[in-house]
Amino acid sequence: MASLLHHIQHHSVTIAAPLPLDSGQLLSSVTIAYQSYGALNADKSNAVLICHALTGDQYVASDHPATGKPGWWARMVGPGKPIDTDRFHVICANVLGSCMGSSGPASPDAATGAPLGMHFPVITIADMVRAQAMLLDHLGIARLHAVVGGSMGGMQTLAWAAAYPERLASALVIASAARHSAQNIAFHEVGRQAIMADPDWQDGQYYGSTRAPTKGLAVARMAAHITYLSEEGLTEKFGRRLQARDIKSFGFDADFQVESYLRHQGLAFTDRFDANAYLYITRAMDYFDLADPHDGRLAGAFAAAKDVRFTLVSFDTDWLYPTSESRRVVQALQSVGAAASFVELSAPFGHDSFLLDVPELDRLVAGALGSGF
Repeated sequence: MASLLHHIQHHSVTIAAPLPLDSGQLLSSVTIAYQSYGALNADKSNAVLICHALTGDQYVASDHPATGKPGWWARMVGPGKPIDTDRFHVICANVLGSCMGSSGPASPDAATGAPLGMHFPVITIADMVRAQAMLLDHLGIARLHAVVGGSMGGMQTLAWAAAYPERLASALVIASAARHSAQNIAFHEVGRQAIMADPDWQDGQYYGSTRAPTKGLAVARMAAHITYLSEEGLTEKFGRRLQARDIKSFGFDADFQVESYLRHQGLAFTDRFDANAYLYITRAMDYFDLADPHDGRLAGAFAAAKDVRFTLVSFDTDWLYPTSESRRVVQALQSVGAAASFVELSAPFGHDSFLLDVPELDRLVAGALGSGF
């Protein structure tokens, strides 16, 4: 299925300008795949950039071309919805390093035409944001009404406010953090090792081969998916119930419903994601630490962002990006005099709450985008 991914035609632009990367390397040109919804108004003041999470993509409110499933935030984005496409011109770009049409490990080498694989340079969240800024320049959008993102999308939103404070009026950061914790890095490393231990990974040069590391990628997704849920949610949904049987098999089939669920999640993921892209994007998240260039002072990252309105949202059952991480950002913002509102919502779904039906989140998003417009 990975080969099918690379034959999907995405709406994209190739910008023939160099993109300098945090690693010191350079992309001589960059391709950015994106989707947009709603009309841009005459003075180009109603643009909203949505930044997607690790395994998300640009298909925020339209059916996914590989799976046919609705967009990952279709409940939030559309006519009359909290991010109202009757009012806003919504843009969502596939991040640099991903596998849905933007420059990444499956991109061809300019010299040989063969997929770059692991020769693609390691990228960061800041690199992703620079690429998005290049896209907006290409589209003639100088300033955004808002940047919105959950999880890794929230990291990009914070990075936008730090790098381009003059280019956005407001920032909406949901279930996110200004750095990746040691625990987050540890879970990602388990996933990366699962991929690289799969003999079908072939040192990342599996493109065009009949073998791809789908088993390793499925295990990586299973490990990560556990972190997106809450213990309360898992217990309520599955408990220790058996799957399609009355007694234990005393073997290694999926005896428990939760095992069957994770296996399904892992396999379904391989239909829509590339293993190398997973390596690159998780690495970008692990490197993320907004305070690092400012001698460990997070406030330093936001020193020029005093005029940006920030809204931060966390969830009480999210142990991957706990409320304490949002509070740390709010304290840094307050210390530089930036306008920052913060709320912790109660929801049983863990980290995934930002993607699921939490009506209070809908009201917060609509409110954050409506103020001052």
